Amino acid sequence: MTKQTEIKPVLRLGTRKSPLAMAQAREVRARLCVAHGWEESQVELVPVLASGDKVQDRPLAEIGGKALWTKELDLWLAEGTIDASVHSMKDVETIRPDALEIAAILPRADKRDRLIGAAGIAELPQGAVVGTSAPRRAAQLLHARPDCKVVSFRGNVATRMAKLAAGEAQATFLASAGLERLGENGVGHGLDVQEWLPAPAQGAIGVEILGSDGAIKELIGAINDQNSATEVFAERSLLLALGGNCHSPIAALCESDGETIAMRAALFSPDGAERVDAALRFACEDSEGPARLARALLDKATPGIAAHFSGAP
Repeated sequence: MTKQTEIKPVLRLGTRKSPLAMAQAREVRARLCVAHGWEESQVELVPVLASGDKVQDRPLAEIGGKALWTKELDLWLAEGTIDASVHSMKDVETIRPDALEIAAILPRADKRDRLIGAAGIAELPQGAVVGTSAPRRAAQLLHARPDCKVVSFRGNVATRMAKLAAGEAQATFLASAGLERLGENGVGHGLDVQEWLPAPAQGAIGVEILGSDGAIKELIGAINDQNSATEVFAERSLLLALGGNCHSPIAALCESDGETIAMRAALFSPDGAERVDAALRFACEDSEGPARLARALLDKATPGIAAHFSGAP
């Protein structure tokens, strides 16, 4: 009997251990296998328990911000433990270590938030208690419905759904893309992006590598979706120009046709009482477009908004 030859991994993909993160890593693996004709076993998934998953009783902004999702994977990349890491791009801090590079953005999924517990923002009961730890969602809700009360909700999808079922809140928000990747398409009600702007880079999966590794860059680059990458990098450039942080309530939406980008964004005061909006269309290759939109927003910003953006004049 011939002994079966073990197929060694070609790539080691680092990922957080949460069910959604693992689902995203499996999607990256599947796309790599199709692109390169590999067997599934040739892409090894290497999970890590991220700091952001360990502490779930406080808002992320209070315990270190978005870096808590990435720092363990960043260390593994630097050490050579993994060849690439998989991220939900809306959770990746705007300024990244110089040695790292986003080598691919997968085709972007549904950008919308879903409201769980009511058919829409207007349908929330008077004085409804809504669970969220995202400053954008809290401020956008309180701007539309100042009668509502926001309570802190952190944890993965299952944890937040359990908190809702336990009566800790009457409603909550989840990203539509994440629910779809978990096979939960029927949960909640999608909020129209023209009325309820999503987070920058929402719905996008990114793959990060050491920028100096040309061979890995070529392998990962095969699954890059250029249109999605154009949108995501424009939204991240907007964040950089605004000088926002985890406490800064910002909502943004990019729609690209391959030649131009239509970008809309809104800034809020944390209590939702104040809001400014701006929109701009610019060519995809115009790297200064997001900064011009940022200046337009900051020029309109009230003191209650400007205080939360270091890009404010």
